[in-house]
Amino acid sequence: MDVLTLSRFQFAVATYFHFLFVPLTLGLSLLVAIMQTIWVRSGDEDYRRMTKFWGKLFLINFAIGVVTGITLEFQFGTNWSRYSTFVGDIFGSLLAIEATAAFFLESTFIAVWFFGWDRLSKRAHLLSVWLVAIASNVSAFWILVANAWMQSPVGFTVRNGRAELTDFVAVITQKFAILEVVHTVGGAYITAGFFVLGISAWHLLRRQHVAFFTKSFRLAAVWALVFSLFEVAQGHMNAEILGTKQPMKLASMESQWETVRGAPMNLVQWPDEKNERNRIEALSVPRALSLLAHYDVNAEVKGLKEVPPADRPPVLPVFLSFRAMVGLAFLFIGLSAWAFLRRREPVRSSPVLLKALVWSIPLPYLANELGWTLAEVGRQPWIVYGLMRTADAVSPISTVQVGVSALGFVLLYTLLGIADIYLLAKVARRGPADEARPEPAPLPAQA
Repeated sequence: MDVLTLSRFQFAVATYFHFLFVPLTLGLSLLVAIMQTIWVRSGDEDYRRMTKFWGKLFLINFAIGVVTGITLEFQFGTNWSRYSTFVGDIFGSLLAIEATAAFFLESTFIAVWFFGWDRLSKRAHLLSVWLVAIASNVSAFWILVANAWMQSPVGFTVRNGRAELTDFVAVITQKFAILEVVHTVGGAYITAGFFVLGISAWHLLRRQHVAFFTKSFRLAAVWALVFSLFEVAQGHMNAEILGTKQPMKLASMESQWETVRGAPMNLVQWPDEKNERNRIEALSVPRALSLLAHYDVNAEVKGLKEVPPADRPPVLPVFLSFRAMVGLAFLFIGLSAWAFLRRREPVRSSPVLLKALVWSIPLPYLANELGWTLAEVGRQPWIVYGLMRTADAVSPISTVQVGVSALGFVLLYTLLGIADIYLLAKVARRGPADEARPEPAPLPAQA
């Protein structure tokens, strides 16, 4: 294995692992803020307990996520120094804004919120948790804008071998960036919704803390359904922009080899990359791909053969990631709609629904990782689309150096992952602290 392959492997490990924590942080921070708002406005002590219980899970996730995020950013200097030299004027400025304007705000007020119980007024304490939630999502905005610039570089000029920023507003307002931010954050909110639904369902199956987890279930069911529907509708917009911005990624997603006007969409197919064709094609919908990609049944859709093989993404990983992600999105709609319909008395719901929600907790995590696989593998062989190849971005270091550091990352992340799962599971199973009025006797088990 050469330096490029090892560096890509190390960065992939760091990115996939870090993104196990980011979505839950983004979504759960807002849900906790909403729970505390309901408590402050209504005085319902169950929502105070909910804020503390779900907030504790949020804090565990946030703490480990911070560690993995810091090590991820270091790699731009250690493993990808040529990339950093080329785009530092643009990429570096966006990450600097994220750190100074969002991460510091988030880190400061998360401490205020954690230590501020019974020390601040209700409204001041509520303000602190909303600042945490807002700062978390603002932080995501800047990081995703930086990634969007790699996918669709705008507002720059190349001078003396470096990309230099010329139009900051163009970078942060381009359509590609806005769509990427909205789609990624939407996926994060789905993750948080199913996290709360799944844990609530686990306790309701056992008739534990019924009133508490019924309220958590109701809130999460509405939240998950709204964002599941939104994500499917908005996801189409993300795919549509690829027809003009990254046509080879779109062609890989659909395994489209030939450039065709009025391109059909095959609902069942299997790519044969070696022979540049599809081994299976079935259930074809005439002109559907042209319509979905360009809103024109006669529009031209570029095929993979439009460019040399060296300029194409790996087709099979992109093709499978896209289909699996879309399939999961519709599964989320079905499950969240079922939960929404049974939200009044979820404890009396079919055990099938509750068990399905428990087992669905990891599925939004998988969907998020598939989305990043589609985004990043589909951009290859470019690290900055159309400007710089990934092979030209790697640092001039030895394979031994990268191999040792990659092994270290794998071991570190394995330990952190075990610690995170153990702590989350321990707190989730224990349930809320018994600090409020006793709950009524549990309902009898269903026959």
